[in-house]
Amino acid sequence: ALEKVCEEFVPDKVNPNFRLWLTSYPSPKFPVNVLQNGVKMTNEPPTGLRQNLLQSYISDPISTPDFFAGCSGKETVWEKLLFALCFFHALVQERRKFGPLGWNIPYGFNESDLRISVRQLQMFVNEYDDVPFAALTYMTGQCNYGGRVTDDWDRRCLLNMLSTSYTSDVVTDPKYKFSQSGSYVAPPRLDHEGYIDFIKNLPSVQSPEVFGMHDNVDISKELQETKELFDSVLLTQTQQSGGESGKKTEETLMEITTDILGKLPANFDLEESLKKYPVTYSESMNTVLVQEMERFNKLSNAIRTSLKSLQKAIKGLVVMNAQLEGVASSLLIGKVPDLWAKKSYPSLKPLGSYVNDLLARLTFLYEWYNSGKPAVFWISGFYFTQAFLTGAMQNYARKYTIPIDKLGFEFEVLDKDDCAIPPDDGVYVRGLFLDGCRWDRVKGVLAESNPKVLYDAMPVMWLKPAKKADMKEHQRTSVPSIRRALGVECFRRLAIRLTMY
Repeated sequence: ALEKVCEEFVPDKVNPNFRLWLTSYPSPKFPVNVLQNGVKMTNEPPTGLRQNLLQSYISDPISTPDFFAGCSGKETVWEKLLFALCFFHALVQERRKFGPLGWNIPYGFNESDLRISVRQLQMFVNEYDDVPFAALTYMTGQCNYGGRVTDDWDRRCLLNMLSTSYTSDVVTDPKYKFSQSGSYVAPPRLDHEGYIDFIKNLPSVQSPEVFGMHDNVDISKELQETKELFDSVLLTQTQQSGGESGKKTEETLMEITTDILGKLPANFDLEESLKKYPVTYSESMNTVLVQEMERFNKLSNAIRTSLKSLQKAIKGLVVMNAQLEGVASSLLIGKVPDLWAKKSYPSLKPLGSYVNDLLARLTFLYEWYNSGKPAVFWISGFYFTQAFLTGAMQNYARKYTIPIDKLGFEFEVLDKDDCAIPPDDGVYVRGLFLDGCRWDRVKGVLAESNPKVLYDAMPVMWLKPAKKADMKEHQRTSVPSIRRALGVECFRRLAIRLTMY
């Protein structure tokens, strides 16, 4: 066996020029001893569209002369679609650098996806008089690349990108544009070296428009890279003060914990809440309110208990265990402790913003309790948003005696930021933001984002329950509503459609 042969190598008897080079796909059967004693190398995709395209053309099988010339009599069709496929491959890999704005989930697209797609493309071109674009799109988009995609919205995006590569216009249009700016076009028919020279003359730095994105996406990407850099730097930061004039770590922690405990209000009285807002058949929002209070009480208890225990540990009254050390470390660098995050609603905010956001949510519930059901609900202030949406739909179902599973939501964007009177049916909501576009308040439609404005606040929206069978089909766009706190990571999505007339 290979492992035994390697173990029997004697350094004094082995030729100094001997090298053992092994290549392998990830496999559990690969000898562990060889892997541990060897120098590991990985083949990472190059950075940039130009370098990615170049890598595709100098790699097997495209670099093989016989394969490249393998479509006799159909060279133009074959070479045009080959370039389009390689361009698509570069796009799907480069989108990963934009994080969740590129793909909701970072997929491991690699050269094996391109190789099998290229071979299938050649086979279809050779065997059919007319290129079967539907079959090619299915094999490449749904099987080869799509087989890795688990998110429905990512799959939709992938197929849309592929539709710009697998189209008859690539073959028939001598100046087919892969981007609106015209920076990337389908090249004329060339030999293999000619294609490599053409690729080398492409822009070294690509703009977001080639990915179908707004220029603001570069700002989001750079902000995320900066955050990751600072997070890494903070991990190396010592917890000891650097000078005599600086505060001690214990003093800093006592100030932080005292400040947070001083701002945190008392828990909600659930018994009094149930008396004031009892469970009734006609008003499901009473149950939603009490359940939200219960969830926030658990979170407040976790925060309050951990901070008081940390204060005692600093004073030496209790043992500073690993859990409290984690809380202390997070507080010092301005992060939300993992102990809180496990009992919290999803949030990516730093510590200060998180505390302010929590206090705003608690205030929203206190005002609801003291003043009655609000005319406009702060939808992003709920701990469990689905319960609120279900409650709104359940009220309508019970009012009109309609099975709730036959209902859905219609959505209407109002031209105001607040309302004093609630609707007869459904609910008014606020607190939604658009990422990647904006709401044109004059025309009442979705529009391109303004430069350097990453998030646009939506006006009040009216969520109107209605029978799914009676819903009218308008010209509208389907937009994922993502519950997130800082705009960089997906936690939960709801199907929301914004009507566009």
